[in-house]
Amino acid sequence: MTSPFTQDMKHPTIRRRALVVGAALSAGALVLTACGSGGDGGGGDADGPVDLRMVMWSANEGHHAIFEEIADAYIEANPDLVSSVTFEPITGGDYVGALTTQIAGGDAPDLAWVTEAYAAQFVDAGVFSDVTATFTDTSGYEFDDLLPGAMELWSADDNVYGYPFSNSPFGIYVNSDLLAAAGQPDPRELLASGEWTWDAVLEIAGATAESQGVAGFQAPADPYTQWNDALGAMWLSWGAAPWSEDGTQCTMSSPEMVEFFDWFHTQVFDNGAVPGPGEEFDFASGQVAVRMSQLSASTALGEDFAWDFLPLPEGPAGTVPVVGQGGVGVVSQGDNPEIAADFLAYFTNPESSELLAQYFPPPRASLLNVETLSAAAPALTEEQIQGTVIDQALDAVTKVGHPKMSEINDPVRVDLDALWVPDGDAQTVLDQVCATLEPIIAGS
Repeated sequence: MTSPFTQDMKHPTIRRRALVVGAALSAGALVLTACGSGGDGGGGDADGPVDLRMVMWSANEGHHAIFEEIADAYIEANPDLVSSVTFEPITGGDYVGALTTQIAGGDAPDLAWVTEAYAAQFVDAGVFSDVTATFTDTSGYEFDDLLPGAMELWSADDNVYGYPFSNSPFGIYVNSDLLAAAGQPDPRELLASGEWTWDAVLEIAGATAESQGVAGFQAPADPYTQWNDALGAMWLSWGAAPWSEDGTQCTMSSPEMVEFFDWFHTQVFDNGAVPGPGEEFDFASGQVAVRMSQLSASTALGEDFAWDFLPLPEGPAGTVPVVGQGGVGVVSQGDNPEIAADFLAYFTNPESSELLAQYFPPPRASLLNVETLSAAAPALTEEQIQGTVIDQALDAVTKVGHPKMSEINDPVRVDLDALWVPDGDAQTVLDQVCATLEPIIAGS
């Protein structure tokens, strides 16, 4: 069976390995590797109704309430298949490490939620089962409704191995009251005039920080400890990438990446537009002028100050819409892969996706409309939903991941520490990053 998603894939086909997974913890980095198949009883569905378990990032009560509503409806419709579905949050610490430790220890969950950064690793290592046939054969699933671009990272060899139930574009939140008090231009006017650039955003942020005694620009994560989560959606606008498309060559020291990190370093240590290492501020409390985040951040914003939500700005390589994804897949080492796949098809069908859209913009074209997403973000205006969420989601790319992301993450973070000082030199540091990465990713 051929998946329609591969016809538009920008990344090379990922090689399939045996449906196996093991775990090794080395120098704080989790490594997913191939080892013996099956595990302790894994890989076969039990007779009679089973108890399914899904591990997830979130402990948010609202998220769990919707997940459980969907699960209850599935159990009611399929009492002979499933007796319960447990949603187990793993919060704090190393989520991927905890998940893979469960799998390697013979306690694999039936389903798992992972972010886009680890999608290639989980697919390539055989952690997730092929669910293409289940999706395409399930009545009413509307497989062709799924956005091809959203499915890229979760597909390989003409098959689908995961579903990005959250496909949420990044945008720029601004505290309009702070900007006005600092005498800064209206971002909407800059957007309309074609002057909405990263340079303009950080200039506004820096001027507001200096004038109002607040933080200027806040990335979506801590850039000093979570380099890819924080900066991966930004450097794309410089035409930069951390490694080659096939993942085998480091490009962290490319001219485009050096230019980006030079620019970001200047914003931190020369312009004061970005808080330095260890400094913490909260946009929802009015402590930040400009915040890069996603639709869900609007739920924490009240009426304490005026704010706006705009698309990502233009960089030297143009404007690049970017989505952050949360995907869920059937764990191949679980006890009930076929039943779990059937539940996943129900969990992600059009009706369930509309429920999930209360928190997670779905990768379904039919649900990318103002009416559906207004339920997810009632604080956003129609203009904000259409311009910053819907229009961006249709053409967005994801941040770059890697089949060896667990091995890569910590060594890069450690090498980048040398940059986060006033006299840090991007070229020198990024040369060292590539010297560290090349032996890891060669032959990926």
